[in-house]
Amino acid sequence: MERVVQFTGPRQVEVAEHDSAPLPPGHLRVRTRYSGVSAGTELTAYRGTNPYLTRTWDPEARIFRDGAAGIEYPVAGWGYSEVGEVTEISDELTGTPGLPAVGDLVWGIWGHRSEGIVPVERMIGHTLPAGLDPLAGTFARVGAIAYNAVLASDIHVGEDVAIFGQGVIGLLTTRLAQLNGGRVTAVDALDGRLDTARRYGATTTLNAVAGGVAEAIRAATEERGADVAIEISGVYPALHEAVRSVTVGGRVVASGFYQGDAIGLRLGDEFHHNRVQLICSQIGGVPPQLSGRWTVERLQRTFLALVAEGRVDVTSLVSHVVPADEAAEAYVLLDERPADALQVILEF
Repeated sequence: MERVVQFTGPRQVEVAEHDSAPLPPGHLRVRTRYSGVSAGTELTAYRGTNPYLTRTWDPEARIFRDGAAGIEYPVAGWGYSEVGEVTEISDELTGTPGLPAVGDLVWGIWGHRSEGIVPVERMIGHTLPAGLDPLAGTFARVGAIAYNAVLASDIHVGEDVAIFGQGVIGLLTTRLAQLNGGRVTAVDALDGRLDTARRYGATTTLNAVAGGVAEAIRAATEERGADVAIEISGVYPALHEAVRSVTVGGRVVASGFYQGDAIGLRLGDEFHHNRVQLICSQIGGVPPQLSGRWTVERLQRTFLALVAEGRVDVTSLVSHVVPADEAAEAYVLLDERPADALQVILEF
């Protein structure tokens, strides 16, 4: 039997069981070991705020259309950070270059389910690097999201970088921005996360609740403001403060998944008067100017290579490993007590 974590309604979680499906041609079967929970995108479906629940995405026109919902409850098998063991390979795939073997540990995306049936093209080169803790493999996608934001920010050595939001992806962004040569100011509302940000390379930390973030950043940069700000919490007031924090012509990379109307974002203020560049970073693609060199696949593989080389620590960000059957408690923790958790992993 296959077990699948699914949302049956807002803030309602169950683990459903289904018969295992036969393996179709061109696919691998993977028995899941770990699956990382996203405290951003997944919680939008858990809370019922995701735009796909009320509108339909038109992939050709690339706009949302009002009317029928794009997804409906039950929302089954969300999740995009899995590690598991290959248990079966379609016979005709024998000899495919880069194909994992039965028994190999692999990373990829197949959702919160006890087994994944995954097309071969999505698993080529996805064998977990030798010696890497399997838990670390669950960070391939979230690491790529952070990496993508850093690429979009175009940081140069010695530049001042403000990073708003120090959850898991924000902390990884802080580390990657520091590796890229930036002097990082980390901003968050939780002191515990700011403590971790210092370990991840932040030179300065600011608690957003105390206020005066933009003023403090300007004071520390001879009143210029930061060269770059990355907003990765998905909170509109934080995006507004990021805009306030950058220099004239500065760049703000919006990498959070913002929900609802933009209350708290005033584009007639500093954005208008300082001619701020506002750039979206989203893991559906890489920055256009880098598309000849970078792909999402390269982001993921390069991030895991940095982890394997010891240049980025991810396992210390794992705060909870929860049996998949207790998934409902994991979502309550992330939703109601975010200060008590960082990366939550479901174990199958």
